[in-house]
Amino acid sequence: MASRRSLLSAGGFWLAGLALPALARAGAPVVDIEMRGDVNGSKVWFDPIGLRVEAGTAIRWTTRQNVHTATAYHPDNDDHSLRIPKTAQPWDSGYLVEPGDRFSVVLTVPGVYDYYCAPHEHAGMVGRIVVDTPTGPGVRPFDYFKSFKPVPPWTDVPPAAQVNFPTVEEIMRKGRVVPPRN
Repeated sequence: MASRRSLLSAGGFWLAGLALPALARAGAPVVDIEMRGDVNGSKVWFDPIGLRVEAGTAIRWTTRQNVHTATAYHPDNDDHSLRIPKTAQPWDSGYLVEPGDRFSVVLTVPGVYDYYCAPHEHAGMVGRIVVDTPTGPGVRPFDYFKSFKPVPPWTDVPPAAQVNFPTVEEIMRKGRVVPPRN
């Protein structure tokens, strides 16, 4: 059986099972997001950090420097709070180690999808995708779930991550939001 790394290298797609979102298929439009960092890893980011796409678009993350993940904000991913549409399937790329390693999903459910890099979430490495219309938990305040009875045991989005998300309004206006360069 092929290793996960060889699957990534061979085609940029990793088949992880039926519970994951649809992987990129022939004919689906593809939008690329680069996973970047400076030489010493003190600054890390997704580029672009915000996107507006149509349902059925394949999103392909490619690591350029450092080790990264593309992970949906979802309770199935280390009890993170739900920040993707309720009926959407969560994803987690696992660690993408080598420059050029890729991971792709096709987003089919309309709404806002917030995601993060597992090793760099507390450094603010997050991104947001709006599929068709901005609906779902991703349009709500970051602490919206604390009003639920009982309160779910979800992990809060770290403050450094919260301030790095582009607004839904900016994404809807621009279609593509690049990270600020400091």
